[in-house]
Formats: sequence, structure tokens, C-alpha cells
Amino acid sequence: MAIGNVTPDSFYAGSRLMNGDARIDTSRVVAWAKQALADGADILDIGACSTRPGSTPASEQEEWRRLVPALEAIRTSLPDAQLSIDTFRPAVAKQAINRFGSLIINDISGGSKEMYDLVSQYGVPYIFTFAGDYTRLSILSTRDTAHWILDPGFGFCGGVDRDYECLRRMDALRIYNRPVLVGVSRKSMIYKPLGLTPETCLAPTQALQLYALEHGATILRTHDVRDTKSIVELWNKINCKL
Repeated sequence: MAIGNVTPDSFYAGSRLMNGDARIDTSRVVAWAKQALADGADILDIGACSTRPGSTPASEQEEWRRLVPALEAIRTSLPDAQLSIDTFRPAVAKQAINRFGSLIINDISGGSKEMYDLVSQYGVPYIFTFAGDYTRLSILSTRDTAHWILDPGFGFCGGVDRDYECLRRMDALRIYNRPVLVGVSRKSMIYKPLGLTPETCLAPTQALQLYALEHGATILRTHDVRDTKSIVELWNKINCKL
């Protein structure tokens, strides 16, 4: 899953697809999407509201204003691309599905009844972020969750130590028999302990992504598609999956 943000303030500048004057450069969005697919991405994840620590979320109206031209441009140029939208707002998710067809809803908030009902009604894949709280997975037995993807929520677990505690428990997710998404790409759990920055922590990011594959990850959400694809290919070769 390739990360693209039509935001001016996402924590990693390399993922931003918005000009400095807050305009959406659709040619830049399409170029990013084409490169990501060429590099081996299976899913394009578009975010229009930064959720980095300390950020002020864009309004619902502003999130939608940013999202529409980006999705339209990709749908027009790459109609077969699998798209995901990174939103925690049911109203934005509903508008996007109605306008652009089936999408993956990537909800870092852990969701709400309104969001759960929406994804059930439309039958779209839903990424459920449980933010390191494994007790929240009990919801899987109480609702229609056949299309859900599990995300431990690294970066949202309550600090670096909690992120690693959650990472060490990943094997426990195997019993749920659902896809598991891991998004550790260039996050603070990597660069803070090492005294690095988001821009300088590609190699340690790859180390954690390899660990995640070993412990059940089936989707890697990444800023660096080509490098991550190489890890996946070698991991598959080690495990005789090529």
C-alpha cells in the first residue's frame, strides 16, 4: 500500500502531493500514482487530513475539497487501480464511495457505529485500527466484519514503548484469520530511539517491516514502494512463495 497525502502538513514531506499554496496538483498526484504502481504497489492510499501528532485536523469540508480532485484524477488515468482513502469521517467515506465506487476505507480512529454501519451497508473493505488495545478485537465477533482488515495502529498506541509492545504481540492476530496491515513507515517509533528523522530512517523502517512480515503482516503501508517491494520479494523467496 503506497502512501500519498494531499495535505500540506503530513509528517513526512516526501508523501505530500499538495502545492505550497494549498492547491491540488493533479498531474503530480497522477505521476505519484503511476510511479507507485510501476514500483509494485497493489493499493494506493490517499489521505486528505493529516493525523500526525500535534496536528490540527482539516475540517470535513476541506478534507473533501482536497480529496475529490485527487481521486478523480487517478480514476480517470488509472481506472483499474485499487484505491484506499485515509479518513476517519463517515460522511467523507460515504461521499467518496457514492462518487467513486468501491474503495477501501482506512480509518485510523478505530471507528464508530456510524462508520461500522456504513462499511457494512456498502460491503467495502474497512481497515480497523485498534491502536494497540487488543481487547477491542472482541468487536469482530459482534458485527459484520468479513471485509475488515486489522491494523495494530503503530504511532497511535500511546508512545514508543507501547508501539513495540504491540509489535511483539502481532502473532496473536493470526487467530482472527483476517488480513493484517502494518504501517510503521518512517514513524517516530523508529526514528526517535535512533536519534534520526523521518527522512533518514529508511533502513530501520525496512528492518521492522521484515519483522512484521515474519509475524503475520499481509499488507505493508509504506512511503517507499520500490524498497519495500524488494523486501517482500526476498521474504517470499526465503519462504518459497515465488
